[in-house]
Amino acid sequence: MRFGLFIPQGWRLDLVGIEPSRQWATMNALAQHADAGEWESIWVYDHFHTVPEPTTEATHEAWTLMAAFAAATSRVRLGQMCTCMAYRNPAYLAKVAATVDVISGGRVEMGIGAGWYEHEWLAYGYGFPTAGKRIAALDEGVQIMKQAWETGEATLDGEYYQVSGARVYPQPLQDGGIPFWIAGGGERKTLRIAAQYAQYTNFAGAPEDFAHKSSVLEGHCHDLGRDFGAITRSANYNVVIGATRAEVDDRLAWFEDHVARVVPERAADRTADLRNGPLVGTPEEIVATLTELKALGMTYAITYFAEAAYDRTGIELFEREVIPALR
Repeated sequence: MRFGLFIPQGWRLDLVGIEPSRQWATMNALAQHADAGEWESIWVYDHFHTVPEPTTEATHEAWTLMAAFAAATSRVRLGQMCTCMAYRNPAYLAKVAATVDVISGGRVEMGIGAGWYEHEWLAYGYGFPTAGKRIAALDEGVQIMKQAWETGEATLDGEYYQVSGARVYPQPLQDGGIPFWIAGGGERKTLRIAAQYAQYTNFAGAPEDFAHKSSVLEGHCHDLGRDFGAITRSANYNVVIGATRAEVDDRLAWFEDHVARVVPERAADRTADLRNGPLVGTPEEIVATLTELKALGMTYAITYFAEAAYDRTGIELFEREVIPALR
């Protein structure tokens, strides 16, 4: 099993209390830690406004961070979970990603999805089309990027995007272009797009849900003539780890106090969501859950530690006792 690490960028209120002038240093220090260790990849989210609701706290932009991490690291792969197709023209996005791939020496992953956070769509003037239209636009955008990376040029007269001879040079350094991570678990459309184009998928991480989505994906692969085994299936996990259950409870209490500093009315609900995740517990409990998931075909876990910007002890415990057991 491979492991990725989310770097706090503010979206989930995970840089609160750190001065803006120190936030890049905080993010970069964690990226350097991952680069020097056993992590396969580092990740950011593609959002503009904080959750669980918009605030005036910082949310650093994903592709700017991709370029910065490309220059600041040397080994880890670089991903976004996930880029929203509608936020950037896909030919432009293909150009940006190719440039970052060159800067990084060929380490970029393209996490891509249809988008969902209505408030920031409307705030930035993108409207908010129906889910069906957002997913159809995702399909067209992936076609454009794939064509651009494979041939150096993209042309598509689509319903949502029209490009004519859009040249993308330099080309990505990776053979065949940048790998696609199609994120989302929509069973009729999103997973079908994943079956057609993705090297990686990313959907629900609880064992029962993961098994069901995998079955749906396998059905689409069969219909399209795609080798199901060629697609790596991943999931995202909020990790709350402690040597004892008391330490786990202490981390959850810290999280509730932390969120309450900004959105007190949402702190209890957010903590309950965190508490009920699959990877909450001691190292032994987390290893057992991941072993079950590995048997179901989940071979790439992207992990998020809410306290990462303030306290690395949870990450370090995970590195010592969980990663080696699943490697």
